[in-house]
Amino acid sequence: MPDAGDLVTARLAVEPHDETTAVTLAMTAPDGVVSTPVVTPVDDGAAWTAPVVYTAAGVWRLSWAVTGTGAGVEHQIVPVAPAPGARGDGRVYATTTDLANALDEAPPLNGERLLERASELLDSDFLLTAIYDVDDNGMPTHPLVVAGFRDAVCAQVEFWGEVGEETDISGPLQGAQIGGVNLQFGAGSNRSGPSYYAPKLLRALQLIPKECIRFTALASC
Repeated sequence: MPDAGDLVTARLAVEPHDETTAVTLAMTAPDGVVSTPVVTPVDDGAAWTAPVVYTAAGVWRLSWAVTGTGAGVEHQIVPVAPAPGARGDGRVYATTTDLANALDEAPPLNGERLLERASELLDSDFLLTAIYDVDDNGMPTHPLVVAGFRDAVCAQVEFWGEVGEETDISGPLQGAQIGGVNLQFGAGSNRSGPSYYAPKLLRALQLIPKECIRFTALASC
């Protein structure tokens, strides 16, 4: 599977073929933009190749049109992965260096992606109603809050490494106390389900001094 940014030689075999055979390629990007790479015959027309650059992650369509002998149309669907280490636009509260230090070992190859997801989880499930000092980018500025968020997301990634990231859909937190606020999720039929939050994530938030951060409302779902 190619990664975003890869230059790849696309190839189409044509049989039968002769001097009347001609081939064109239309390449449709995930956003619908169509380009037409230059196609070149090889092996006396038994195959046709084109240099293609996958500029973005997503699903690409390569549509080959053959005229003359061997006429026909063939579509190839190519899934393209994000470039290794590519980061999104959201806030990320820890680096892979932080993660390595927390794990006391080399971080996983997908560590950046896991840190992004752990940071998204922290934002959506714990920080929506929290009040703390931030900079122009919405990042915490107090060193103890910075450290608490860092430790929280690293703990969540460590937790996923032990139990699997799929636990993120297996059942929510049943209850926790952070500062003066009780967090209670998963009422009703989910009450006996496992938590998908790392215990050390909760402790990292609980250890942030209450004068540095304030949780202003009961979070529930």
